[in-house]
Amino acid sequence: MGRTIDYAAARDLLQATFAQAESDASNGLLPPIPAEIVRATELLFASGTQAFREALVGCVLARILDPQIDIHLPYMNQGENAFNGRTLDEKVVNPFLGNKAIPCSTGPYLSALRRNIQFNDDTAKGIRDKPAYFAMLDLLREVAAFDSDRAAGYLRYLLMAFIGLRETSRISLSKVKRFRIEQYEALIVTLLQMPSGGLLPMLFAVSTFQTLQECFALPWEIEWQGINVADRASGVAGDISVRRDGELVLSVEVTEREIDRGRVVSTFNTKIAPLGLDDYLFFFCATPPTSEARATAQQYFAQGHDIHFVSVKDWIITTLTTIGPRCRTMFTENVIKLLSAQGVPAAVKVAWNDQVQKLSLGLSTV
Repeated sequence: MGRTIDYAAARDLLQATFAQAESDASNGLLPPIPAEIVRATELLFASGTQAFREALVGCVLARILDPQIDIHLPYMNQGENAFNGRTLDEKVVNPFLGNKAIPCSTGPYLSALRRNIQFNDDTAKGIRDKPAYFAMLDLLREVAAFDSDRAAGYLRYLLMAFIGLRETSRISLSKVKRFRIEQYEALIVTLLQMPSGGLLPMLFAVSTFQTLQECFALPWEIEWQGINVADRASGVAGDISVRRDGELVLSVEVTEREIDRGRVVSTFNTKIAPLGLDDYLFFFCATPPTSEARATAQQYFAQGHDIHFVSVKDWIITTLTTIGPRCRTMFTENVIKLLSAQGVPAAVKVAWNDQVQKLSLGLSTV
């Protein structure tokens, strides 16, 4: 009795949709969702009862995976079109939300939804948070009428709401004293592949400069600014400035974008030449500078300005290799401190925790 669900397929669908939802959320994109559905979803997420919105995720998954399922019947003994909503939650939805550091219950069907419940108006008699429950029923009626494409679009929107919920929560970072060099490399390579608008390479670079300062007791003052802050408006020479006794020692620009000739010329005209800088460093991530960018830097070298291009990953790994275990511990502590700061996106913190866990289990390689 009832229809079975492929839990592995449900897990894969949830993972793929969540990745898309994270990308959309970071880019400020919203699926086209009718206003009444948006209002009902907002009411559901404003409620302190977590169970209803979590159960809704399982219902939407079931609707997409098997359109013949009646998502109002979450127990197998409720008819031939029923499904096992509780098991879907226990095996897929609840563990997934927990792994993504999203505030959730220990299991919706154990916290606020009694056994053998049917999602209908009659059930509301035994439920305390009736406004949230009726909002869930409204959404279930809408989802039941969706085709698979519209249901998939709503699942993406629903997961974006969970991502918004995560941003308002506090995420504790996994702490580790230090790694082996190859583990540091695996950690940094993996995290630098994550789109962060330049935040992760910046934080890794700042942590490395801070570590060098502390490790060798250097008389440095390290200044750095947020991503996408206009340099000319703030009056600084680059993303990171290293000073000694107030005098500028090194200016650094950190970028995820390709460095072409135009970027070098613009940086020279707006920062290097006006400020009289004789040493300027571009840290790049995956994409090396173009040959035209390197040729332009050589021309400026003839005028007395050193412009360098360095892979931020290679620089960090080389530095960690040469500073010893005591200072590698400093680096790890500096990274965790910067990642813990208010304003660092939850997705970045979750990615750190995921990689630390994999490294601890020996599952992550370069």
